[in-house]
Amino acid sequence: MRIAARAQRIDPFYVMEVAKAAQKLAQQSPPGAPPMIYLNIGEPDFTAAPLVQQAAERAIRDGLTQYTPALGLGELRERISQWYASRFAAQVPASRIVITAGASAALQLACLALIEAGDEILMPDPSYPCNRHFVSSAEGRAVLVPTRAQDRFSLSLASVQQAWGPATRGVLLASPSNPTGTSIDPDEFARLHQFVIERGGVSMIDEIYLGLSYEARFGRSALALPGALGESVISINSFSKYFSMTGWRLGWLVVPPALVPVIERLAQNLFICPSAVAQHAALACFEPDSLAEFERRREQFKARRDYFLPELERLGLHVPVRPDGAFYAYADASAAIERLGLPAGRSDGTGGSWDLAFALMERARVVVTPGRDFGQAQPAQHIRFSTASSMAQLQEAIARLEAVLA
Repeated sequence: MRIAARAQRIDPFYVMEVAKAAQKLAQQSPPGAPPMIYLNIGEPDFTAAPLVQQAAERAIRDGLTQYTPALGLGELRERISQWYASRFAAQVPASRIVITAGASAALQLACLALIEAGDEILMPDPSYPCNRHFVSSAEGRAVLVPTRAQDRFSLSLASVQQAWGPATRGVLLASPSNPTGTSIDPDEFARLHQFVIERGGVSMIDEIYLGLSYEARFGRSALALPGALGESVISINSFSKYFSMTGWRLGWLVVPPALVPVIERLAQNLFICPSAVAQHAALACFEPDSLAEFERRREQFKARRDYFLPELERLGLHVPVRPDGAFYAYADASAAIERLGLPAGRSDGTGGSWDLAFALMERARVVVTPGRDFGQAQPAQHIRFSTASSMAQLQEAIARLEAVLA
């Protein structure tokens, strides 16, 4: 069978490969072995809020399971618009909001609508690997731009100016970012976006962790930029992280008005509509009791970060920039790799942090993600921890890591 070249260009999602290895090891463990602690996948340990679960039950009971408009339920689009106004002081008309089958569908629709074959999209290195593949699936090319700690591991105006070329179509970044949990400075993004617009390009920004921001300076949506700047931003968001609805596969996309009918045509043909039950359930996310619950959870995620980062530093796992959002810590593991006598990174992606991840899995029964997924900027010396697990799990993980690394 002949496999399409575009499919062959897609690398494995290594975080999932590590997860499969960890699950296999756990299944083969002798009775009484300590359970695995999974700090590798960015999934909140919280489930959907109680009112959301109740709304889903009502939707099924009342037969609200038919197709919805391709753009999503009008009431849900209005609720999201109101949330932008109250949470971020951003005036985003519901007419610009498209409900999608997760943020993944939002990214796919945006890339298919905007990228021609051969177009180049600038992205920070390190960054979330799947975003590169959405560009590739639209026959574009993701150009990874090395980032620096002083720029919070995000694109800067200077780096975009330097990397911009004849084939550049625009930029795609995330704020807060996966794997670093750091956000682009809002003023820097405004300058960067102004440059992109002047070049006739597009700025796409993944804001799925924006609700989980811990510092007021960085907890601002790019859609709140003044005037035409905010209206020309393409923002991707999701109900998965802040709203704890990972498996419900529901997200949304905010686009300039002229792009809405284009996205609608693509959505009609590719997805028909997002899950009706998930949409009816998501309406309850914006009830006062639900929003209060999400804020309580956000404070718990912040407390976990505040506990975990100093402990990593104590163990010699240096995090060069303090995450201001999400639930990740991207640590320089060079000292740990050397301490355990592991080989340096090899050209095939093994060695270094890859071998360290498997060593920690086997010796400490703690699962982490090696840097291999996230780009070309020293992946062999970095590992990503997810702090989405409970405080008790994080404390146990630190104790186990200390026993192996001390």
